Amino acid sequence: MMFRKILMVIFKTLVILAALTIVFLIAGVCIAINLNAPPDREKREILFEVEQGENASVIGLRLEDMGFIKSKWFWYALNRWKKESLKTGSYKLELPATQMEIYGVLTRGKQTLVKVTIAEGLTASKTAHIFEEAGVCKKEEFLQAVENEELLARYCIPASGFEGYLFPDTYFFEEHYPAEKVVQVLVDNFFKHFEEIAGDGLSPQEVFEKVTLASIVEREYRLEEEAPVMAGVFFNRMEINMALQSCATVEYIITEIQGKPHPETLLTQDTKIKNPYNTYIHKGLPPAPISNPGYVALNAVLNPAPSDYLYFRLIDPSSGKHYFSKTFDSHIKAGKLYVKK
Repeated sequence: MMFRKILMVIFKTLVILAALTIVFLIAGVCIAINLNAPPDREKREILFEVEQGENASVIGLRLEDMGFIKSKWFWYALNRWKKESLKTGSYKLELPATQMEIYGVLTRGKQTLVKVTIAEGLTASKTAHIFEEAGVCKKEEFLQAVENEELLARYCIPASGFEGYLFPDTYFFEEHYPAEKVVQVLVDNFFKHFEEIAGDGLSPQEVFEKVTLASIVEREYRLEEEAPVMAGVFFNRMEINMALQSCATVEYIITEIQGKPHPETLLTQDTKIKNPYNTYIHKGLPPAPISNPGYVALNAVLNPAPSDYLYFRLIDPSSGKHYFSKTFDSHIKAGKLYVKK
């Protein structure tokens, strides 16, 4: 009899425990479903970036603070359960989305990359146009980032913009990438290549001056082997307090400042345009770079070819070959001998 009573008590206890377990399971499932659900139903696309070194807890906290998920604790539990790594990078999240959907996007690491090639010698405005055409960022936003004072101060750039520091190269970006981060990638790439050539012994002002001259050389040379010789010519001119007399600076005034089409031929009156960038009427370097130079032009300015040359002129438009001379008379003779032919 006593044994039967004990069995009944055990049976009732097990029934109660089973019932409680079911209740708790149902409650847990309901809570999980609720926490997994999107905080709101507003339809939108956002760009979310996972920074290098961020763990699941930090990412969950950011997602919660931004209002994309309901609970960082559920996010953390999800990560502990799934045991998958969150991939560094930028992701396009289509909201509303459940936590598990967002988690899936960040762990798959699938990103849409756009290939963008920036040629040597382009200006910031032309570079901005290329990024807009590629769907990476808007031209206006790129140009605003180029003149971002806080960002300029971070890189110790002694100018009002990053013109000259937007290194020409082939890049891969996600669509609708933040313009400020695009600029940072280009500038970081510039300093990487610049330091490969020059080391890190130059002051920000000295770097700026080298970049400014390199931006002129970039727009003047056609043959790679002539770039160091041209750089040497410009250094020789500055050494004797002679004007640089670069046609490229006048073309910059016409196209970038005046907004006119690129001239097929520069006229004498063009070289008399009153503007600080006109190196025909103002000695020394222009106020800032006129283009974004590539490796060849930067290397030429940092390692100019020693010579006594003071002049050069294009003598073969098809190959880009120039004639270099030490005197103005030789320069004029070269024009009569080669250019007229």
